[in-house]
Amino acid sequence: MNTSLWDILQSHPAMWVIVAFSVLAITVALERLVVHWRFIDRARALHDTVRRCLTRGALEEGRSACERSQSPLADVFLVGYERLGRTKKDNLEAAVHRERVKVATALKSHLWVLATIGATAPFIGLFGTVLGIIDAFAELQEVEKGGLAVVSSGISVALYATAAGILVAVEAVIIYNFFNQRLARTAVELKMMTDEFLELLDEAGDSEDEARAAAGDPDKDSKRHGAREAA
Repeated sequence: MNTSLWDILQSHPAMWVIVAFSVLAITVALERLVVHWRFIDRARALHDTVRRCLTRGALEEGRSACERSQSPLADVFLVGYERLGRTKKDNLEAAVHRERVKVATALKSHLWVLATIGATAPFIGLFGTVLGIIDAFAELQEVEKGGLAVVSSGISVALYATAAGILVAVEAVIIYNFFNQRLARTAVELKMMTDEFLELLDEAGDSEDEARAAAGDPDKDSKRHGAREAA
Protein backbone atom coordinates (compact mmCIF):
# COMPACT_ATOMS: atom_id res chain seq x y z
CA MET A 1 0.00 0.00 0.00
CA ASN A 2 1.40 3.39 -1.01
CA THR A 3 0.46 6.11 1.44
CA SER A 4 1.43 9.66 0.60
CA LEU A 5 2.44 12.30 3.14
CA TRP A 6 -0.70 14.23 2.31
CA ASP A 7 -2.83 11.17 3.10
CA ILE A 8 -1.11 10.88 6.46
CA LEU A 9 -1.68 14.55 7.26
CA GLN A 10 -5.29 14.23 6.22
CA SER A 11 -5.83 11.14 8.38
CA HIS A 12 -6.74 13.21 11.45
CA PRO A 13 -6.52 16.82 12.67
CA ALA A 14 -4.12 15.62 15.40
CA MET A 15 -1.45 15.28 12.71
CA TRP A 16 -1.63 18.99 12.00
CA VAL A 17 -1.20 19.72 15.71
CA ILE A 18 1.91 17.53 15.76
CA VAL A 19 3.30 19.29 12.68
CA ALA A 20 2.63 22.64 14.36
CA PHE A 21 4.47 21.42 17.46
CA SER A 22 7.46 20.42 15.33
CA VAL A 23 7.61 23.82 13.63
CA LEU A 24 7.23 25.57 17.00
CA ALA A 25 10.07 23.53 18.54
CA ILE A 26 12.40 24.39 15.67
CA THR A 27 11.40 28.07 15.87
CA VAL A 28 12.15 28.22 19.59
CA ALA A 29 15.47 26.43 19.01
CA LEU A 30 16.53 28.96 16.37
CA GLU A 31 15.44 31.92 18.50
CA ARG A 32 17.36 30.61 21.53
CA LEU A 33 20.37 29.88 19.35
CA VAL A 34 20.45 33.51 18.25
CA VAL A 35 20.25 34.66 21.88
CA HIS A 36 22.96 32.28 23.04
CA TRP A 37 25.20 32.88 20.04
CA ARG A 38 28.53 34.20 21.35
CA PHE A 39 26.84 35.15 24.65
CA ILE A 40 29.57 33.64 26.79
CA ASP A 41 32.33 34.87 24.45
CA ARG A 42 31.12 38.46 24.76
CA ALA A 43 30.77 38.05 28.53
CA ARG A 44 34.32 36.74 28.86
CA ALA A 45 35.70 39.56 26.71
CA LEU A 46 33.94 42.19 28.83
CA HIS A 47 35.02 40.51 32.05
CA ASP A 48 38.66 40.47 30.94
CA THR A 49 38.51 44.16 30.02
CA VAL A 50 36.89 45.19 33.30
CA ARG A 51 39.27 43.01 35.28
CA ARG A 52 42.29 44.72 33.72
CA CYS A 53 40.79 48.13 34.42
CA LEU A 54 39.99 47.33 38.05
CA THR A 55 43.39 45.75 38.63
CA ARG A 56 45.10 49.02 37.82
CA GLY A 57 42.42 51.08 39.58
CA ALA A 58 40.83 52.55 36.44
CA LEU A 59 37.22 52.52 37.67
CA GLU A 60 35.83 54.97 35.13
CA GLU A 61 37.53 53.21 32.24
CA GLY A 62 35.97 49.92 33.29
CA ARG A 63 32.57 51.56 33.59
CA SER A 64 32.90 53.09 30.13
CA ALA A 65 33.72 49.65 28.74
CA CYS A 66 30.50 48.30 30.27
CA GLU A 67 28.45 51.16 28.83
CA ARG A 68 29.81 50.45 25.35
CA SER A 69 29.46 46.67 25.57
CA GLN A 70 26.57 44.75 24.02
CA SER A 71 26.95 41.89 26.49
CA PRO A 72 24.10 41.47 29.02
CA LEU A 73 26.84 41.01 31.64
CA ALA A 74 27.46 44.75 31.30
CA ASP A 75 24.14 45.41 33.07
CA VAL A 76 25.35 43.29 35.99
CA PHE A 77 28.63 45.16 36.30
CA LEU A 78 26.99 48.57 35.92
CA VAL A 79 24.82 47.88 38.97
CA GLY A 80 28.02 47.45 40.97
CA TYR A 81 29.53 50.64 39.61
CA GLU A 82 26.36 52.64 40.32
CA ARG A 83 26.13 51.46 43.94
CA LEU A 84 29.80 51.65 44.78
CA GLY A 85 30.29 54.01 47.72
CA ARG A 86 26.55 54.70 48.00
CA THR A 87 25.42 51.69 50.00
CA LYS A 88 26.68 48.92 52.23
CA LYS A 89 28.93 46.25 50.79
CA ASP A 90 26.35 43.52 51.44
CA ASN A 91 23.64 45.52 49.70
CA LEU A 92 25.89 46.16 46.71
CA GLU A 93 26.68 42.47 46.35
CA ALA A 94 23.01 41.53 46.71
CA ALA A 95 22.02 44.01 43.99
CA VAL A 96 24.70 42.71 41.61
CA HIS A 97 23.69 39.09 42.17
CA ARG A 98 20.02 39.96 41.63
CA GLU A 99 20.91 41.46 38.27
CA ARG A 100 22.97 38.36 37.43
CA VAL A 101 19.98 36.14 38.21
CA LYS A 102 17.83 38.31 35.91
CA VAL A 103 20.30 37.81 33.06
CA ALA A 104 20.45 34.05 33.65
CA THR A 105 16.65 33.85 33.86
CA ALA A 106 16.27 35.72 30.56
CA LEU A 107 18.35 33.00 28.89
CA LYS A 108 15.72 30.45 29.92
CA SER A 109 12.88 32.22 28.12
CA HIS A 110 10.64 30.00 25.95
CA LEU A 111 12.33 26.77 27.02
CA TRP A 112 9.11 25.80 28.77
CA VAL A 113 7.59 25.48 25.28
CA LEU A 114 10.06 22.71 24.43
CA ALA A 115 9.34 20.91 27.71
CA THR A 116 5.60 21.12 27.08
CA ILE A 117 5.93 19.78 23.53
CA GLY A 118 8.13 16.92 24.74
CA ALA A 119 5.56 15.94 27.35
CA THR A 120 2.37 16.27 25.30
CA ALA A 121 3.26 15.38 21.70
CA PRO A 122 3.18 11.55 22.24
CA PHE A 123 -0.26 11.77 23.84
CA ILE A 124 -1.63 13.88 21.01
CA GLY A 125 -0.27 11.33 18.54
CA LEU A 126 -1.84 8.50 20.51
CA PHE A 127 -5.11 10.39 20.62
CA GLY A 128 -5.05 10.73 16.83
CA THR A 129 -4.31 7.01 16.45
CA VAL A 130 -7.19 5.99 18.72
CA LEU A 131 -9.64 8.18 16.82
CA GLY A 132 -8.30 6.83 13.52
CA ILE A 133 -8.87 3.23 14.67
CA ILE A 134 -12.38 4.13 15.82
CA ASP A 135 -13.12 5.55 12.36
CA ALA A 136 -11.69 2.42 10.74
CA PHE A 137 -13.95 0.10 12.73
CA ALA A 138 -16.92 2.34 12.10
CA GLU A 139 -16.22 1.95 8.39
CA LEU A 140 -16.03 -1.82 8.88
CA GLN A 141 -19.54 -1.87 10.31
CA GLU A 142 -20.89 -0.05 7.25
CA VAL A 143 -19.51 -2.65 4.85
CA GLU A 144 -21.62 -5.79 4.54
CA LYS A 145 -18.76 -8.11 3.68
CA GLY A 146 -16.07 -6.56 5.73
CA GLY A 147 -12.74 -7.99 6.66
CA LEU A 148 -9.25 -7.06 7.73
CA ALA A 149 -8.57 -5.51 4.35
CA VAL A 150 -11.31 -2.95 4.99
CA VAL A 151 -9.75 -1.60 8.19
CA SER A 152 -6.04 -2.27 7.62
CA SER A 153 -5.56 0.84 5.53
CA GLY A 154 -7.22 3.14 8.08
CA ILE A 155 -5.39 1.59 11.02
CA SER A 156 -1.97 1.79 9.38
CA VAL A 157 -2.47 5.46 8.54
CA ALA A 158 -3.75 6.14 12.06
CA LEU A 159 -0.59 4.64 13.57
CA TYR A 160 1.48 7.30 11.84
CA ALA A 161 0.07 9.80 14.31
CA THR A 162 1.63 7.97 17.26
CA ALA A 163 4.95 7.64 15.44
CA ALA A 164 4.94 11.33 14.53
CA GLY A 165 4.08 12.35 18.08
CA ILE A 166 6.98 10.34 19.51
CA LEU A 167 9.37 11.74 16.90
CA VAL A 168 8.42 15.35 17.65
CA ALA A 169 8.67 14.69 21.40
CA VAL A 170 12.19 13.29 20.98
CA GLU A 171 13.10 16.34 18.89
CA ALA A 172 11.83 18.75 21.55
CA VAL A 173 13.48 16.90 24.45
CA ILE A 174 16.87 16.80 22.71
CA ILE A 175 16.73 20.54 22.00
CA TYR A 176 15.56 21.26 25.56
CA ASN A 177 18.36 19.21 27.13
CA PHE A 178 20.95 20.86 24.88
CA PHE A 179 19.98 24.35 25.99
CA ASN A 180 19.47 23.26 29.60
CA GLN A 181 23.02 21.94 29.83
CA ARG A 182 24.34 25.04 28.10
CA LEU A 183 22.47 27.23 30.57
CA ALA A 184 23.93 25.34 33.52
CA ARG A 185 27.48 25.96 32.30
CA THR A 186 26.71 29.59 31.48
CA ALA A 187 25.21 30.18 34.94
CA VAL A 188 28.34 28.84 36.62
CA GLU A 189 30.61 31.05 34.51
CA LEU A 190 28.45 34.12 35.17
CA LYS A 191 28.63 33.42 38.91
CA MET A 192 32.43 33.14 38.86
CA MET A 193 32.86 36.27 36.75
CA THR A 194 30.49 38.23 38.98
CA ASP A 195 32.25 37.10 42.17
CA GLU A 196 35.64 38.12 40.79
CA PHE A 197 34.23 41.45 39.65
CA LEU A 198 32.90 42.18 43.15
CA GLU A 199 36.25 41.34 44.75
CA LEU A 200 38.18 43.56 42.33
CA LEU A 201 35.61 46.35 42.60
CA ASP A 202 35.93 46.35 46.38
CA GLU A 203 39.73 46.45 46.19
CA ALA A 204 39.69 49.19 43.55
CA GLY A 205 37.25 51.21 45.65
CA ASP A 206 39.52 50.97 48.68
CA SER A 207 42.51 52.05 46.61
CA GLU A 208 40.59 55.02 45.24
CA ASP A 209 39.55 56.08 48.75
CA GLU A 210 43.12 55.90 49.95
CA ALA A 211 44.27 58.01 47.01
CA ARG A 212 41.59 60.62 47.72
CA ALA A 213 42.51 60.71 51.39
CA ALA A 214 46.17 61.18 50.49
CA ALA A 215 45.17 64.02 48.16
CA GLY A 216 43.39 65.82 51.00
CA ASP A 217 39.78 64.71 50.50
CA PRO A 218 39.06 62.69 53.65
CA ASP A 219 35.29 63.25 53.60
CA LYS A 220 34.61 60.78 50.80
CA ASP A 221 36.96 58.29 52.39
CA SER A 222 35.24 58.50 55.78
CA LYS A 223 31.83 58.26 54.14
CA ARG A 224 32.73 55.03 52.36
CA HIS A 225 34.35 53.46 55.43
CA GLY A 226 31.42 54.57 57.54
CA ALA A 227 29.17 52.59 55.22
CA ARG A 228 31.50 49.58 55.60
CA GLU A 229 31.40 49.76 59.41
CA ALA A 230 27.62 50.01 59.32
CA ALA A 231 27.54 46.78 57.29
